[in-house]
Amino acid sequence: MFKTLANAFKIKDVRKKILITLGLLVLYRVGCALICPGFNLKGAMAGSNEGTTFFSLMNMLSGDALSNGSILALGVSPYITASIVIQLLTVAIPSLQNLSRQGEDGRRKISFYTRVAALVLALAQSIGIVISYKGYIQAGYLNLPTWLIAAGIVVILTAGAMFTVWLGEKITQVGIGNGMSLLIFVGIISSAGSGIAAAIKQITLSNLDGLWSIIMYLVALVLVFGFIVFMDLSERRVQVKYAKQIRGNKMYGGQDTFIPIKLNASGVMPIIFASSLLTLPQLVMSIFWPNSNAYYWYQTYLGTGSWVYIVLLAALIFAFAFFYAQISFDTDDISRRLQQQGGFIPGIRPGKPTSEHLRKISRRITLFSAFFLAIIALIPSLVFKAVPNDIIITSLVSAFSTTGLMIMVSVALEFDKGLQAQLLMRNYKGFLD
Repeated sequence: MFKTLANAFKIKDVRKKILITLGLLVLYRVGCALICPGFNLKGAMAGSNEGTTFFSLMNMLSGDALSNGSILALGVSPYITASIVIQLLTVAIPSLQNLSRQGEDGRRKISFYTRVAALVLALAQSIGIVISYKGYIQAGYLNLPTWLIAAGIVVILTAGAMFTVWLGEKITQVGIGNGMSLLIFVGIISSAGSGIAAAIKQITLSNLDGLWSIIMYLVALVLVFGFIVFMDLSERRVQVKYAKQIRGNKMYGGQDTFIPIKLNASGVMPIIFASSLLTLPQLVMSIFWPNSNAYYWYQTYLGTGSWVYIVLLAALIFAFAFFYAQISFDTDDISRRLQQQGGFIPGIRPGKPTSEHLRKISRRITLFSAFFLAIIALIPSLVFKAVPNDIIITSLVSAFSTTGLMIMVSVALEFDKGLQAQLLMRNYKGFLD
């Protein structure tokens, strides 16, 4: 990747795109440092990183912008959630499914619907944050009534979320790579830096054991990082042969190829789905019924870090992994296309047998992928169970969550592929000239 980056800086057009991308990312981080007027959230997120709660996940993706009470506190969370919802609705609603097949015009309309959904979700999340942390609203700010200050905070947070969406789309258009993914990447890196700095501050001359904790954690981090990269790049290749066809005086087909089935095609989505579903009731009750017995019971027996939560999280990750694999890998469509193009899998008859064969392979791969995702998701909760009172370990685990590592790996590999595509395009252009 570093070699690709060095080669990219040698080409003027690619270097310009890289600098534009870096400039927009710096602008995003500057926005994350601007505190929302009348809203002081310092200390509000203390202790909320024990696991993958709704607010802790949002805080991680925004690079601690939420814990700082920034105008960009929502980050890309509303857009990501809206994208997931629209993607699921595209499978369920025929009209949206037809739009997705209408080329560029259809994708433009779906993108518009996604932005509208992101606006609605940003407004809802802004209201939820203000209600959840109403005690941190600075009463009497500019001699304004509290309700007006709260309304202003909601407007600012919503506008900040939509500005983040604009930044992400602008990076995609004039920069390199997917803008939303890069914003998430930068946010996770920033959160990691804050967590590591907090862990280092705990080390004193009388407590050098913390230094060994940091060294052991970094070694484990490298191993987990390498394991995630290995799993992200792994794929099952199903061999495909094409029959020879004679058209006029020319012969077509006859070559061998393969269908690449990624081992972890769903990425981190099943973890986000599962954790969001489990923490949503707790979030709603904390907003509307913070002093109720139901909220206390849910927090005690089903809250983040409880054994029931760990078991349910693993079960939901399995369920969502199979669900996401089913909607993202349509075996019937692949089988139909192979048959139309004269392709076949050796030893398997075209049509329904091919579809069933691919479905069987997909289920086996998804089962292994689900085990991998469940282990990755449960590492933080199990670590907190093992060392519940170790401040240094708590800060380190919060710095680099396994969910964040998976997102970082996916974005880094995607950015590297984008750079290689830019270089390849320039090489072809120079060859043709």
